[in-house]
Amino acid sequence: MASKPITADTFDTAITSSKPVLVDFWASWCGPCRAMGPVIEQISDEMSSKLDVYKCNVDEEPALAQRFNIVSIPTLILFKDGKPAQQMVGAMPKSALSSELEAAL
Repeated sequence: MASKPITADTFDTAITSSKPVLVDFWASWCGPCRAMGPVIEQISDEMSSKLDVYKCNVDEEPALAQRFNIVSIPTLILFKDGKPAQQMVGAMPKSALSSELEAAL
């Protein structure tokens, strides 16, 4: 299951899923964000039974970026029960991201 785009209109409903939700705040012009794209897709596929994955383009959704004080991208926020549970900033190898997520789940 590939990651899905998220917007201000769908955000609050999406993060209150029965599963934890990972939101990738990114932009198309951001090199580290582009590098993380395939990693996010792999995580989305491999961990689909444990969490839902969404991508939030900060250029298209500046209000969401502001709401969560996103000052550096990529920023990944893991939501549990609709609340931020963990935040990770910057590009990282898939193994590091998987470990962070497994520990938080």
